[in-house]
Amino acid sequence: MVAPRLEHRSPSASSGRLARSGRALVLSGAAGLALTLVPGTATAAPTQASSPEQATQLVADATHQLEVVTEQVNDAQVQLAEQQAAATAAAGQLAAAQAQLQTLGSQMDEVAVSAYTGNPSGIAALLTSSSPEDFLAQVSTLDLIAGHTDDLLTQVSAAAQAATDAQAAADAAAAQAQQGLDQVTAQQADLQQQIAAYQAQYATLTAPQRAAVVAATSGPEVVAPASVVADSEAAQTVVDTAMAQRGDPYVWAAGGPDSFDCSGLTAYAYAAAGISLPHSSAAQARMGTAVARGDLQPGDLVYFYSPVSHIGIYIGNGMMVHAPTSGDVVKVSSVDMSGYAGARRLL
Repeated sequence: MVAPRLEHRSPSASSGRLARSGRALVLSGAAGLALTLVPGTATAAPTQASSPEQATQLVADATHQLEVVTEQVNDAQVQLAEQQAAATAAAGQLAAAQAQLQTLGSQMDEVAVSAYTGNPSGIAALLTSSSPEDFLAQVSTLDLIAGHTDDLLTQVSAAAQAATDAQAAADAAAAQAQQGLDQVTAQQADLQQQIAAYQAQYATLTAPQRAAVVAATSGPEVVAPASVVADSEAAQTVVDTAMAQRGDPYVWAAGGPDSFDCSGLTAYAYAAAGISLPHSSAAQARMGTAVARGDLQPGDLVYFYSPVSHIGIYIGNGMMVHAPTSGDVVKVSSVDMSGYAGARRLL
């Protein structure tokens, strides 16, 4: 298998589960299968599998947790990109406000010069006025100019302050997103060791045990339909593109064209229809509108677990096409596999 390029999400929801399933699963015999620990978890007690069946279940659990962490990394990267874009936009707004301040400042200087040269003071207005009415008119003009200047100052100051606040908020959000990404990235070394240990153990399983792992983590494979008919041209493109990837291997964090993880496959299929999706199952599961299980149509996204860590594309008749898990390939499975959590319609 290819070592994963990890995506990223806040680790709080899965750090405990990851620690539990992050033990290196090394088979030591057919009857008593000892599971040694990944470096960095030495304080935890070793887990002993009493049978090949239990070891098989531990492999399945580890496989699911590895997918969870991968999707967390995916989501954290998406959130960081969004916050960085917001910070860039805020910086542009601040620059525009500063330019406006400079422009209006020049205009206010012109107003002040005009006011001084045209009407130096109330006393000058009194001395130069030809009548009481003329005096009042000149004083009113002075007040109007002063009021106009004050209004400009207020508007410019407010605009500059708003831009400064927006910049500070955006920078803080981007820094927080970066911190979240760094927290999960810090787990990459341990996760890589877990993946290597999982791969080593998976290679020692018998063919029936491997089949059990696949069934536990990706649902039973079903006979794919000869064709899928969707309700729209876009949905048809999504379904056809996803179905054309059947047989391509699952690779953590891969987005095609020859290997995929779950959200990489859905993003790839939707991109063929001109729709951009973030490479994150959790982010995709927040898009579009919710769809009840009984109202699913080909092209809908179906997602699994809480928090969301797996996603596929519905193709009709209770089936979906998805990239299931490491050691498996893109295939058609029942949508009613364990962990079904909901569906979204984007088309």
